[in-house]
Amino acid sequence: MKSAHPRRKLKAVLAASLIATSATLTVACSPVVEERGYIFDAKDLKQVHPGDSREQIRQLLGTPSTVSTVRGEAWYYISSKFETYAFYAPEEVDRKVAAIYFDKSGVVDDVAYYGLEDGRVINFVDRKTPTRGKEMTVLEQLFSNIGRYNNAGASKPQPGN
Repeated sequence: MKSAHPRRKLKAVLAASLIATSATLTVACSPVVEERGYIFDAKDLKQVHPGDSREQIRQLLGTPSTVSTVRGEAWYYISSKFETYAFYAPEEVDRKVAAIYFDKSGVVDDVAYYGLEDGRVINFVDRKTPTRGKEMTVLEQLFSNIGRYNNAGASKPQPGN
């Protein structure tokens, strides 16, 4: 009878550790979601109409995320959603862009909406240094030294002989 009691304690400890481990793994697998940029409100965007002035748009939506570099004729309100799993780099899973185009007199000419599928990722800084030389496969690396060996017993030829 004495041996049954420690077994129950051991089973209880094992069950508790199993529950704690599974809870930890479940929490570790859920992503961390992060919203970046402009927070869209659909009712505000519905109030933007052709003919509105820049000042009306600024009062309604606030300062744009970015302005086109060509005469400032387009304002962009950009929102991105990123998910991060455990220790991996964040991955952009959603993007919304509201583009408001102005004519030369400074009134809204057109409004367009874009998503992640409409964009294209451009890598301005590639953190890889290109190297010159030949890319070798594993087999080429293993067998490339066949026939190349250092004959330690052979004497070096003397100049002039």
